[in-house]
Parts: sequence; C-alpha cells; structure tokens
Amino acid sequence: MPRAGLTPDLLVAAAADLADEAGFDNVTLSALARRFGVKDASLYSHVKNLQDLRTRLALYAGAEMIDRIALAVAGRAGKEALAAFAGAYREYALQHPGRYAATQVPMDQALVAEAPAFRRTADITYGMLRAYGLEEPDLTDAVRLLRSTFHGYCALEAVGAFGAPRDVQRSWDRTIDALHTALTHWPGGR
Repeated sequence: MPRAGLTPDLLVAAAADLADEAGFDNVTLSALARRFGVKDASLYSHVKNLQDLRTRLALYAGAEMIDRIALAVAGRAGKEALAAFAGAYREYALQHPGRYAATQVPMDQALVAEAPAFRRTADITYGMLRAYGLEEPDLTDAVRLLRSTFHGYCALEAVGAFGAPRDVQRSWDRTIDALHTALTHWPGGR
C-alpha cells in the first residue's frame, strides 16, 4: 500500500535534490527513505528498485536540461545557436552536478527511444547541426564531438582542474569558436 503523500514524481524530485547535494552515486533508497522519514520498504510501492529510481532521475534531469537548452536556442541558428546550446548545457552541468551526472549514465536504448525528453533532445541537437548543412552519418559524428567536448570541459571545470591563469570563460568562448569552425568546415566523404 502506497504511503500517503509519497508519489513516484515526488521521490524523483527529492532524488534529484539529493543528487545535487550529495552526488549521484550517493542516491540510494535508504538515503531517500531517511529524507522522508520512512522505511526503505515504503518506497517500493512507488519505484521498483534503485535502478528504476536512477533511470527515472536520468529522464527527469534530461528533460530539465533540454528544456533549458531549447529555451536558449529558440530563434537562433549557426554559431549563435551553438553558443546558446553550449552555454545552457554548461550552466546546467555546473549548477546541478548530481542531476547532470545522472544524464551521463548508460541507459537501455529502447527506454531512451521511448522517452519524449530524449527525442526532444535529439530533435533540438540535430536541428541545430542541420543549420551547418550536416547530414548522416556526419550528424552523429558532430553530436559525439559536441557532447564529448561539452562534457569534458564541464567535468574538468567542476573539479577545478583548469589551473592556468587564463580566464575559464574566455577559454570556453574559444572552444565554441573552434567548434563553430569545425562544424562550418566539416570534412566530407568519410
């Protein structure tokens, strides 16, 4: 019997907050149960297990992130859209480290394909890249380039790994310039 007041959505939102506070790896059913002052078993009426909770958290965070990105890129194209996309991505990753970490875990591709937020992510990302005249298989390669660049930069920035005296924002801006150049002059025929 479900506990009054607890819902799957409420648990996922609390798990998202816990992830940002304590780290994604510290999101457990026990930690979540303590947050609500209930026994672990009370949560099983709302989520199947820890993997189910973490999958729901990944979908929740992915939806939040793409909502921010969509708002940032609306009405923009080319370098302006790329910079807005990248800025929203970076801002989300730095403001919500636990939620962001949830979006980086491998998930069942069938589940991903069914999730509206992930379809929307693909639509927005591929739409932005089509402005550069890219088509498959180059679109997939470009998505991988952007994701790995954004993720790597954000991961290093989050742990303070950029120790050089150069302003981190200026380096970020140069990174976007370099990506724009790479996308504009994408190598063909491969």
